[in-house]
Amino acid sequence: MYLTKEVKAEIFAKHGGAEANTGSAEGQIALFTFRINHLTGHLKKNRHDFNTERSLVMLVGKRRSLLDYLKKKDINRYREIIKELNIRK
Repeated sequence: MYLTKEVKAEIFAKHGGAEANTGSAEGQIALFTFRINHLTGHLKKNRHDFNTERSLVMLVGKRRSLLDYLKKKDINRYREIIKELNIRK
């Protein structure tokens, strides 16, 4: 499995502030970005996997919603996470 407990803990420790801080917007955005990158690689190999494609579109929408929330609440945190994760926009 590509997303183990250790990988999740590392993502939340780096972006969320602490391993236990799984509710932070930055941590969730980082986790969604990790999953999106994984699914994108999968879809490059398996072009006709439409269920995964739908899941990818839904994840991108969730990440977009969190980014919009963060932009509305604190523009500096938004700019920092965009720059850190190399999300274009």
